[in-house]
Amino acid sequence: MGAVTAIEPDPRRSACVRIHVARRPCYTVPRESVAAAGITIGTAIDERAHETLGRAADAEATFRAALGALELRSYARADLGRRLVRRGHPRAAVEAALARAAEHGLLDDAKFAEDFIESRSVRGRGPLRLQRDLSAMGVARQTIDAAIAAHWPEGAENPDVPLALARKRAAQLGALPRTVKRRRLLAYLARRGFTGRTITTIVSRVLEG
Repeated sequence: MGAVTAIEPDPRRSACVRIHVARRPCYTVPRESVAAAGITIGTAIDERAHETLGRAADAEATFRAALGALELRSYARADLGRRLVRRGHPRAAVEAALARAAEHGLLDDAKFAEDFIESRSVRGRGPLRLQRDLSAMGVARQTIDAAIAAHWPEGAENPDVPLALARKRAAQLGALPRTVKRRRLLAYLARRGFTGRTITTIVSRVLEG
């Protein structure tokens, strides 16, 4: 495969270097990977060295992709993993990148769930809808339940959001028969994640108003 002809700093990440083989840039890897593999200028790259450096390069590229995604918005760990796999990164490299991001405090499903619930609840999403959304992102049920319980402590339900939603939707439904309106309002609120006796009472209150 050739011999190493240059090892130069990577301008994008100071902790990495670019390895040139036969005067062509072939691998971008962390400095410690080079030291661990005993790579120096003049080292012949055989199949074993190629595989070692290839895995290190894949891991570094995947971590950079993870950082790029996290710069744009936060992610649940499993959701980011699926995104990286869909972009063609090897699964082993994805798992390594996720672990590395978590070590740096960039991935935390508990914090993600808390922030997600905080921001979405004010937009009219109820507990059941939020539970479904977070589950679809791969957040563990125990983590979701803890975040929901923290946001809506038992006995502290706030009816203001579903009430406002029900009033707005009822106005949009116009002069439909009461039974039709009731059914549609309950289904609408259920899609938003609001169910239970409190919601039934809210709908009755809106229809009576």
